Amino acid sequence: MPETTATDKDASRRQLLARFPVFAALPAERLQRLLGEAQLLHAPAGSILFDAKQPCRGFPLLLEGSVRVSKTSPNGREIQLYRVEPGQGCILSGGCLLGQTDCSASAIAEQDVVLISVPPALFHELMLQFEPFRRFVFSMYGERLAEVMELVEEVAFRRLDARLAQLLIHRGPVVQATHQKLADDLGSVREIVSRLLRSLENRGWVKLERERVTVLDPKSLAALAAHQG
Repeated sequence: MPETTATDKDASRRQLLARFPVFAALPAERLQRLLGEAQLLHAPAGSILFDAKQPCRGFPLLLEGSVRVSKTSPNGREIQLYRVEPGQGCILSGGCLLGQTDCSASAIAEQDVVLISVPPALFHELMLQFEPFRRFVFSMYGERLAEVMELVEEVAFRRLDARLAQLLIHRGPVVQATHQKLADDLGSVREIVSRLLRSLENRGWVKLERERVTVLDPKSLAALAAHQG
């Protein structure tokens, strides 16, 4: 995981209590230990924070930025599992630490990120001895499981054109993304997504430019997005 030395390290660490109020209930000496043992990490956008088949080196708590967690198939197709936002931890890392297994997916910084990585021994100690932290972690598991179940339903049962239309509506009216990025978000391939986008453009529903899609007819896209067949 990329790391940089920052002059504002102490200030960034103090963000822990603002982003993760669960730690406010820690006794002062244990909070000081957490801040002393946890590692402050800075990573620029595009950095690989961890990759599949790598050992998990800590439980990341995101202070700033955004992280994309995705799974890649042997043929190179990628599907996004979830995003980690400030105030959230990475449940994949938590699962690896609890199960003592390697990572099964990859995490990439979508923006410049600042995070605190709780070392494995301290993570296990907090899970066993600090109930508010344990509830926080399991509550994240519940939320992520619901997201992944929704993703499975989308991929398995919903047409790709309807999913694309929904994505454009959600991110529009101007979507700054390459066709490859949109394909990754949908768990598809660029060629298929490009063909669907050209079809939408031919209908007059969107305008395609370099790394940009502008929604022109949101009502028609919404009707397509509602199609479940």
